[in-house]
Amino acid sequence: MELLRALRRIPAILSLAAGLAFAGFGPAALAADDTAKAATATAEPAAAVVDNPYGLQAIVSHGDLVSKGVLGILMVMSLGTWYLIVTKMLEQRRLLREAPSVGAGAPFWSAADLRQGTASLSEEGAFRFVADTAFDASRAHEGILASVDRGSWISTAVDEAGEEVEHRLQQGLAFLATVGSTSPFIGLFGTVWGILNALTAIGVAGQASIDKVAGPVGEALIMTAIGLAVAVPAVLGYNWLVGRNTSALHQVHTFGARLRTALLAAPAPTRA
Repeated sequence: MELLRALRRIPAILSLAAGLAFAGFGPAALAADDTAKAATATAEPAAAVVDNPYGLQAIVSHGDLVSKGVLGILMVMSLGTWYLIVTKMLEQRRLLREAPSVGAGAPFWSAADLRQGTASLSEEGAFRFVADTAFDASRAHEGILASVDRGSWISTAVDEAGEEVEHRLQQGLAFLATVGSTSPFIGLFGTVWGILNALTAIGVAGQASIDKVAGPVGEALIMTAIGLAVAVPAVLGYNWLVGRNTSALHQVHTFGARLRTALLAAPAPTRA
């Protein structure tokens, strides 16, 4: 009898166990599990965001005086490079745009006289400067210059005007050449200084742990990269501007030669 009673209770026990198991995996449990997973997923990105202690910002914030000085010099060089490239490019473009107005067959050469032709040129242009200089030299000169031959004096004045224009066009190019040749070495100096700091940190700590080496080495590599980034635009800009200067100066010298020939063939103007 007791055995039969125990066998009759087995289905009820199984049903109760199944109900408890279903309740553990029911909607409420699944919802709680989803909430926990979402919270974990939300927390993971926040934990993954770590500030980079070895970047450029770290140099500015925690670098020593030498590192900041090297970085400041490279930044000044970079700003000066781009300023000169833009300003010289605009200056050359103005001159090259004005060149067709004094070329062969231009209205300048069909004017009644030099004064009228000069008035058609830009007052601040290089060709106007050469024309005014040549006109002043062609007028009757007195005193010490009275014994100088008129043709020689005009040729000298035109040559000097062309050299002045050349000097203006080449101003600033020496800075670009200096930046292009020295900025890599300045960056290399920052690299050597960073490695020295790394070795010093290793010696003080007594062990070559990654936290003692990574910062100074990263700083050193950044200095090298900045030095190259400053040098490349300076070298390219220098070569490009020199090539454009050659073309612009060719136009100026050609105009000066034609103007000198026209003035020597014309009678000497009287002083106003």
